[in-house]
Amino acid sequence: MNKKSGTSKDAVDKLVRGIKRKTRKQYSAEEKIRIVLAGLRGEESIAALCRRDDASSNGDS
Repeated sequence: MNKKSGTSKDAVDKLVRGIKRKTRKQYSAEEKIRIVLAGLRGEESIAALCRRDDASSNGDS
């Protein structure tokens, strides 16, 4: 069996991270406030808010 080197996988991982970073959605201050207030009101779960606003619930956005 051929064993692939770790460097090519590392290069692919770096490329994917770079693409994700460049295509990440930028939220305005108003959008952030709206999302936070909606979460504090508790009318929807955090997961539902994140799905609706295409955001990550783990602080990545």
